[in-house]
Amino acid sequence: MSKMHMSNTWIPYRRPNIYPHLRLFCFPYAGGSASVFRDWINSFPQEIEICPIQYPGREKRILESQFTSMEPLIDSLVSVLLPELNIPFAFFGHSLGALISFELTRRLQKKRISPVHLFVSSYRAPTIVKRKAPMHLLPDAEFIERLREYNGTPDAVLQNSELMKVLLPSLRADFALHETYVYSSGIPLDCSISAFGGIKDSEVNYNDLKLWKEQTIGNFKTRMFQGDHFYIHNAGRELENSIIKDLAIGYRRYFMNRECKSS
Repeated sequence: MSKMHMSNTWIPYRRPNIYPHLRLFCFPYAGGSASVFRDWINSFPQEIEICPIQYPGREKRILESQFTSMEPLIDSLVSVLLPELNIPFAFFGHSLGALISFELTRRLQKKRISPVHLFVSSYRAPTIVKRKAPMHLLPDAEFIERLREYNGTPDAVLQNSELMKVLLPSLRADFALHETYVYSSGIPLDCSISAFGGIKDSEVNYNDLKLWKEQTIGNFKTRMFQGDHFYIHNAGRELENSIIKDLAIGYRRYFMNRECKSS
């Protein structure tokens, strides 16, 4: 593995693999870090290099300023990830991570670079607008209470005032990313999309997910898993097998398209 790859602070965890066939970049949810996907590194086939994305403001990047709006974040991601896109790649984003990976894919497509597949998880299609009072502007006590409703942060963490002082800035920044985002129409993606969700998710339902179909001219599928908004923590092998299956299809299509363009 090159020194460039080893020193990339945006991808702090990766399995040494000199010749992967494909890179799967994984974007965590609001308040999440790259460690959300750390277990995936060794559970996926060796041919797939799992690359969990670490946003600024968490873990070893805790002292870095967080992004609070989408465009600057996408600018930075394009800059830092371009050297990593020298082999076929795919994106998996959960919740806020789905929105980030979608906008990153749109930006890359303008540069004639596309993933073999885009996985959007637990995030409604971007054309659906459901405005609520901005959560990122709430006082700490109300903000923490709203976090409890999402069921994504353990009570032990929410009740630890010292730990929450550390976590609140990144959580607020991430919710600002989501709440200030405004969708703008554009050319549909040329890569396939899989939209995943939890059957018991009170925030994002099947109908919210199936509208992602409008965002691609490629293949599209929706799949629901047992669990709520954070089903990814319990779906285990079922989720991994679904990803691997869709990646295999997208990988074959990628090379078929390349052969067609070169003939």
